[in-house]
Amino acid sequence: MQFIDLKAQYQLIEPEILLSIKQVLDHGQYIMGPEIAALEKQLADFIGVKHAIVNASGTDALLMALMALEIQPNDEVITTAFSFFATAEVISLCHAKPIFVDIDPLTYNLDPAKLEAAITPKTKAIMPVGLYGQCPDMDEINAIAAKYNLPVIEDAAQSFGATYKGHYSCNLSSIGCTSFFPSKPLGGYGDSGACFTNDDLLAQKLIEIRVHGQSGRYKHSRIGINGRMDTIQAAILLQKMVLFPAEIIKRQEIAARYDALLSSLVQTPHIAAHNSSVYAQYTIEVKNRDAFQQSMQADGIPTAIHYPVPMHQQKALEHLPYAKAAFPHAERASKGVLSLPMHPYLKEEEQHRVVNAVKKALQQEAAVA
Repeated sequence: MQFIDLKAQYQLIEPEILLSIKQVLDHGQYIMGPEIAALEKQLADFIGVKHAIVNASGTDALLMALMALEIQPNDEVITTAFSFFATAEVISLCHAKPIFVDIDPLTYNLDPAKLEAAITPKTKAIMPVGLYGQCPDMDEINAIAAKYNLPVIEDAAQSFGATYKGHYSCNLSSIGCTSFFPSKPLGGYGDSGACFTNDDLLAQKLIEIRVHGQSGRYKHSRIGINGRMDTIQAAILLQKMVLFPAEIIKRQEIAARYDALLSSLVQTPHIAAHNSSVYAQYTIEVKNRDAFQQSMQADGIPTAIHYPVPMHQQKALEHLPYAKAAFPHAERASKGVLSLPMHPYLKEEEQHRVVNAVKKALQQEAAVA
């Protein structure tokens, strides 16, 4: 069994994928070819936002967003203590200071109740994350941001395709950012990402930043990066977009089956009533994770840990003035979360194999205890 089966999807659209790649090879516009504009329009239409600016990775998307908002050295950007490292990394790349907030213990997303206390005169932006596939409480976050006149960057690397109160992730803040890394709900066959905004000025800044800050050929109006998406990735994603709406439904059906089979055994994902999730991961929480994971592996069931070390305990950020136990919910989650196989083509019988292995692992844990 595979943790994420990317080949199952490819087999469904192999002729279309190969044809799309061939068309790029035939026209030879490998960088910023016509597929880029076509993909941007399709993504913007899907989300219901004015501007989609595709780029080279989800990390580049976040970095470009910070640069477009003109985050400066020594500025502070508030984000979650529990996420993939890129969320804090891009803040540090701008020589700004990541300021962490603890998470909601049920959703694992930034807890808005703790947000306002973290705001200082140096705060210049807020960057919440849609962890595991569902959006954080954006209304609460946006309300606090508006009170202090702060922009919000939604890190939607895992929540693209999810909804919050009927609106799609990436259309909930000043700038939405996502990733098309192969294992994401909408993934390419390499690194790529996108920024989304309804602000015309921010969109123009993002377009310029993506190409070394160019406002015209060899006219550099600002500092930028080489953040362009390869045309071949755009061609692939255009074909994958055809399957994406149905795959979201399949992910939700698979998650519902997991919920029904596992909810009496372990802590299963809590999806807020106003949210829909794309289940980038199906993440449970267990007590003795090392032994549990070993038992699963012995039964041939792959698992993953997203994420074993919270932000404030990362060596690269040890210069920040946080105590090792500063964020108890993030720390507890980092010790107990475990992700199970999840993808749109996971068969029902495979899910039962996973669940049986979970039961066995829990029984072994109980016997030892």
